[in-house]
Amino acid sequence: MTRAPARARTLVASALSVTVLLITAACVAYERDVPRALPQGVTEPPAAPSPSPSATASSSAVTGRSTPVLNDEQLKAALITEADLGPPWAAAQGPALWRDGTLKATADDGDCRRLLEVLYTEEPFGVPAGPRASVTLDDTAEGTQLREQIGAHGPEDVERALEWLRTLPEKCARFRAKTARSGTQDVEVTELPLPDTAGDARAALRVTLTGGAPDAAPARLTVDLAAVRVGEDTIVLTNGGFGEVRAEVTQAMTQLGADRLAEVARQGRLRV
Repeated sequence: MTRAPARARTLVASALSVTVLLITAACVAYERDVPRALPQGVTEPPAAPSPSPSATASSSAVTGRSTPVLNDEQLKAALITEADLGPPWAAAQGPALWRDGTLKATADDGDCRRLLEVLYTEEPFGVPAGPRASVTLDDTAEGTQLREQIGAHGPEDVERALEWLRTLPEKCARFRAKTARSGTQDVEVTELPLPDTAGDARAALRVTLTGGAPDAAPARLTVDLAAVRVGEDTIVLTNGGFGEVRAEVTQAMTQLGADRLAEVARQGRLRV
């Protein structure tokens, strides 16, 4: 019997892992108010440390929120990990080279130019106020990179940013961007559907940039951007690269990240 190539076996394993996550997310869609089992292979986040009274008071004053602010340890406990995705995903060794090479770009239209800035900075809500946490993971087979960030922002800023993101598939459906290193890029923006159970409010885009330097073959960069509000905290997740960027990975990790953050926040409230 002929054995499947190692790369094929890896892709099948990865696909099955993501499928399990998506099926599990669908099964718990109507059980958001009760404790839930996490997806197969995903460990229960550790008990969330309680923020100190002084930290809670000062952070609440900054963000204008009515519930306790999660501290650094709690936010880290809510992050996804390479174990949630399985091989070939691993902790990143550094920022992806395409960030400066292709995403550092500008456009004539104001909304499209702002979108490029958001993709580059990965801050659709602006700079977080108070504690924050992030994780960066690499698909070592495809060369793609996924990054999740959690932080607190003012509720009005969050809703305004989400509403703006939802308008971009129409406002910036197709445009041209100029980069310093990769020439002119043809950009296409489409909506990326997210599970209705991913947080309390959400918006996501898939952005593709096609082009290259005059003396190089055309290349295609795909970047998924998902922005989610979970209670009074936010998640920003990006998944991009020149390899295969699978929408189901973005969707599953957004759902898992939102569920994990909600559970950590619930544990934190119980300890206050």
